[in-house]
Amino acid sequence: MAPKPPNHSSAPMGCPVTLEDVDLFGPGAQEHWYEAYPILHQQAPVHILRGEGVEPGTDAFVLTCYEDIERVVKDPVRFTPVMSLKVEELAGMLARGEEPPRDASRFNLALDSVRTLRPTVALWRAHRQELTDPWVGPGARRHAAMVTATVDELIDAWIDRDDGDGMGTVEFIDEFARPLPQLVMATVLGFPREDVPRLEAWGRAQVMQYVYGRGHMNQLEEAQMERQAEALDGFADYLAGQVASKRADPGDDMISDLTRLHYQALDRKLTDDEIYGIVYFMVLGGLETTQYALEEEAQLLCDQPDIFAAIRADRSKIRAFTEEAMRLRAPTQGLSTRVTTRDEEFQGVAVPAGSILHIRFGAGNVDPRQYACPYELDLTRKSLGNHLTFSQGPRTCPGAGISRLEQVIAWERLCERVEHLEYAPGNTFEHQPGIMLGTLNLSLRFRRTGGA
Repeated sequence: MAPKPPNHSSAPMGCPVTLEDVDLFGPGAQEHWYEAYPILHQQAPVHILRGEGVEPGTDAFVLTCYEDIERVVKDPVRFTPVMSLKVEELAGMLARGEEPPRDASRFNLALDSVRTLRPTVALWRAHRQELTDPWVGPGARRHAAMVTATVDELIDAWIDRDDGDGMGTVEFIDEFARPLPQLVMATVLGFPREDVPRLEAWGRAQVMQYVYGRGHMNQLEEAQMERQAEALDGFADYLAGQVASKRADPGDDMISDLTRLHYQALDRKLTDDEIYGIVYFMVLGGLETTQYALEEEAQLLCDQPDIFAAIRADRSKIRAFTEEAMRLRAPTQGLSTRVTTRDEEFQGVAVPAGSILHIRFGAGNVDPRQYACPYELDLTRKSLGNHLTFSQGPRTCPGAGISRLEQVIAWERLCERVEHLEYAPGNTFEHQPGIMLGTLNLSLRFRRTGGA
């Protein structure tokens, strides 16, 4: 078996040893996040980013403790989502008769749907219950047969490979972890399968700031924004065409449902722009999380073959495995998403009103004050679903249900059809830049069930 190095050796920064070494956002920081978290937990559970606040001369604050993060995400009134501030800014422009800029990512158009559909906590809940939960939340079980068929289709493409020694090789990300959520989300939304390559390109453009953006606010340079605009060219027109087509000839898919339902919370039907905004956020959040969760889970099973043996022997443990894996390797490590509405204090650190909070989900998930032996994958751990990977409270990720479904079914079918997994030679385990925890590639060797 090819060994896995403890850190990517070509990272521009070295492994942090002291608090002064810690930089969560610099080039190559991704290779050392899990060396930085114990330092922050012990020495700076509230890590101050001097001069990096919303206004010039103000600071930003990184929260790494589970209890602090839980407190913040469960109270969107006291700790206002940054998106809500953007919505207020957009509403002010519209009230003054100003035309909001159509930014490269089309984010302003999506925000307009937020302004009309979910400006309050009550309407946010209604938005989920009526519009998204039936498709990607608790109602995602309706897609179990489709997800199972998609998983088997992808496995079929490589399961019979043999390198001559009874083992085959698969590029796990390109051939499984990435296409699975793409195909599933396209089917759920009602996009033609042949359009998946275009949708993949547009999806990459949408998340460009979260990959290449600078600092905790994920800011793109002007040239990057221009490239993003070029990459997104045609997306809005494509989506408008899809919505029009579904209105004329609805099918059994989410977009069709959105075009014809009567939204009880507002006692009316949805506009095309509101449907666009819903779909925008489905595409934005429905692909990357599941991809990176699956590939990190594969790495954990290669690192700990006894866990793979355990879930193969008892498939009822797969759900526990996926929840523990998401806790240990949160796909989205952190986001600067909340602003304090009044003076606060976290772990003895004073945080002024109007301060931006960077919520470090990845660190909160391995907080030793919350989890015993936090860096161990424990299939018997209690309260397995209480991790922060999908956030918590009223603004929990709306697509958590379908992501969980995809992960569980993926490993149910892989456990059925693969009896051994290990790293193939040549993996660098280099992570992509940005806030997502995901390696750029992952080559695995496998032996199919019943193979030589």
